[in-house]
Amino acid sequence: MSVVDAVTGHMNGDHPEDNLLIVRAFGYPEAQASTMTGLDSAAGVWHVEDASGAHEVRIEWPSGSINERPQIRREVVALYKSACEKLGVPAREEHAPSAGGHEAHSHSGHGEHGHGGGNPHAAQGGNPHAKPEDDGSFSYQIRTATWGDHSDSEGASVMEDIMRMRATREEYIDLVVQHFYMYEALEESAKALAEDARYAALHPAALVREQTLIEDLEFLLGENWRDEISAHPATAAYAARIREVTAEGWLPGLIAHHYTRYLGDLSGGQMIAKRVKKQFDFDRAGVAFYDFTELGDLAEFKQGYRDVLNALGESLDEAGRQRMVDEVRASYRFNSQIFTEMKQAVETATVSS
Repeated sequence: MSVVDAVTGHMNGDHPEDNLLIVRAFGYPEAQASTMTGLDSAAGVWHVEDASGAHEVRIEWPSGSINERPQIRREVVALYKSACEKLGVPAREEHAPSAGGHEAHSHSGHGEHGHGGGNPHAAQGGNPHAKPEDDGSFSYQIRTATWGDHSDSEGASVMEDIMRMRATREEYIDLVVQHFYMYEALEESAKALAEDARYAALHPAALVREQTLIEDLEFLLGENWRDEISAHPATAAYAARIREVTAEGWLPGLIAHHYTRYLGDLSGGQMIAKRVKKQFDFDRAGVAFYDFTELGDLAEFKQGYRDVLNALGESLDEAGRQRMVDEVRASYRFNSQIFTEMKQAVETATVSS
């Protein structure tokens, strides 16, 4: 997973309102939707949609050119604060100067899948920026756990290509195939959560993706799709790890994987579905995996999920909490390696042709 994917995934998953604020303040005051699609040393890049259509906007970093990862967070926070000032919107408290004079920030999330995302800043009164994040909670600790693990990877461009609608149909199909193997293991294992009253709320029937993946694969590959698919080695290793954790009876470890996958699907995954539907002219078939209509209010579900995580954190000792955080990181690394192997498969196919 690249730093670019990490930042854009976090912004699109955890801070969708911030994207909208930034583009409204810097060129598109009537923007209706916005996602961050890239960045470089000079600027961030956002996809914008307003009444006149779709646009791409580059917004230069306030402090000039950057060349180190920590500077990205600083510049995104600076853009956010500047946007708030321009639009007369109060900035969240976690971005206020700390006693030591440094910026308190939270732009350190779980990358391309938007893990733990949603609308963490929802507040009463209709102002999504009036309430600070609940940093200090176990859910916040988990959500920010993987920032230090983000690094450049050969597979960095896979999700970027999908988000920019330049991936081929075959590349998207490969993503669906790898999802099938991941969720086959995850949902087989997640039955243990559904049967435990403490965690049943994490895995309602409406969350299960098995049938939607089958629907997508039948649409994309035909009725004999099972004969045409295979898991990349990293996908197989990821599925094996999920089953290993479950066999051990370590439910916090299973929740680490459950959280990493599903919260991403409910956040950044919704952006993926929108792009793929537009690029390939899909309706539901092909992107049914991302349709969580039966789950109801996604923001409400995600908040309930975080509440369960916080309760879980209170029940664990420090070593138990750290072990679970480490498993979230392991899950993230598996996902990153899968994208790397997907990219390598594309490059191999290109050379062969």
